[in-house]
Amino acid sequence: MSVSIQGAFPARRMRRARKQDFSRRLTAEHLVSVNDLIYPMFILLGKNRREPVESMPGVERLSIDLMLLEAEYLSKLGVPAIALFPVVTQDFKSVCAAEAYNPEGIVQRAVRLLKEHVPQMGVITDIALDPFTTHGQDGIIDEHGYVLNDETTEVLVKQALSHAEAGADIVAPSDMMDGRIGAIRTALEEAGYIHTQIMAYSAKYASNYYGPFRDAVGSAGNLKGGDKKTYQMDPANSDEALHEVAMDIQEGADMVMVKPGMPYLDVVRRVKTELQVPTFAYQVSGEYAMHMAAIQNGWLKEKETVMESLLCFKRAGADGILTYFAKSVAEWLAEEAAERQATLSEQK
Repeated sequence: MSVSIQGAFPARRMRRARKQDFSRRLTAEHLVSVNDLIYPMFILLGKNRREPVESMPGVERLSIDLMLLEAEYLSKLGVPAIALFPVVTQDFKSVCAAEAYNPEGIVQRAVRLLKEHVPQMGVITDIALDPFTTHGQDGIIDEHGYVLNDETTEVLVKQALSHAEAGADIVAPSDMMDGRIGAIRTALEEAGYIHTQIMAYSAKYASNYYGPFRDAVGSAGNLKGGDKKTYQMDPANSDEALHEVAMDIQEGADMVMVKPGMPYLDVVRRVKTELQVPTFAYQVSGEYAMHMAAIQNGWLKEKETVMESLLCFKRAGADGILTYFAKSVAEWLAEEAAERQATLSEQK
């Protein structure tokens, strides 16, 4: 129930609390901390390899050995988790996406090494077939190119089990097939992986903001101009998102995702307010690319703009944010903490 506060100027001067830094800090309703950050990482085969993603300035594809070094650094900064996305060459792709559940696949190997060398880092893996299909769609297709729901789910279950066996802390189905959360949860329980969490991409929209991501993982060329509108959500709909989220929670998801982020903050707010479940949002590749383009052109300040954008996610109700800015933000927060500590030391 909302409360109407009676009062008028000058008895109420709303600018009073804005005048000084200390009172602005005291009355701030939301705060971005390192605990809010999940860092998406693109991984590829080989050793000592790093490839820049041209449409995402500052983002690189890393071989597993370099990924481990990056994970160690992120852990020291306090970042709670990373999300892995594989870059798969054409010879590993197939119509049936069999490489997705290969126990010696790139993701499975990366997870095992992460849990061995950086065990404190939370590891989230993408459960989706588009990196592994020759056609770039997120599932098994029929002769007309339509993505088959139940047949795809069977493969997704195999993929999720292989990731859990490798040691993934959270499996994150991003495919948008109906019923896949329930199928994955049942399979995880039956296999004894009762502690493996599921982060469901419950409200994933058929968005144009994914372009740089598809470049990064190498699926854009396979998609050949196609779209994913028959399974990802229509950007026009928000009521539908609530049904998707509710179904995924009922089927066994531990947390849910809204994707993209900033253009869909109204959906984040509705999910958090109306369903009150752990809610995450993805500041996707297109959002990152837009920010970086403006920053590199000198049109926007980097730190101030990035921090403001993440604060908007928190204000909308997001419990955590997948963002390619996570490392930079963690570094900025660490620098601020060090400066405060230095000031305190000088005052003693």
